[in-house]
Amino acid sequence: MKLAITSQQKMDGVYIITPVGRLDTNTYPAMEERVDLILHEKPHTLVFDMEQLNYISSMGVRVIAKAQKAMKPYYGKVVLLNLQPQIQKVFDIIKALPAQQVFSSMNELDDYLDRMQRQVTR
Repeated sequence: MKLAITSQQKMDGVYIITPVGRLDTNTYPAMEERVDLILHEKPHTLVFDMEQLNYISSMGVRVIAKAQKAMKPYYGKVVLLNLQPQIQKVFDIIKALPAQQVFSSMNELDDYLDRMQRQVTR
C-alpha cells in the first residue's frame, strides 16, 4: 500500500502533516522529504495527524523522532493527533513521546495550542 501525504499551515508557526496509508520502509522517504521541507520554515509546532495512518514501522517512528530532534534547538514541539489503536500501541511500546504531546481530537489540540499561545502573550 502507498502513502499519501498532505500538509498545511494551520496558523503562524503551526503545520499539520497528514499521512494516509502505511508509513514503512518503502514509504518513509516521502514523509521524511515533506517533513524536511516544513522544518526549513522553523515551525514552533509540527502536528502529525495520524487518523488515516494504518501502519507505522520503525522507519516511520524514526522520521518523527528526527523531526523532534530538529526542532529541539529552537524549542519547537512535535505532537501526534488522532492515533489509531495500533499506532498508539507502537508509541506506547517504545515510549517515544510524552503523553501530553498526544491528542485525541483537533479540538483538544486547538485547546492546547490556545493555552500555549496565551502563556507566551502574558
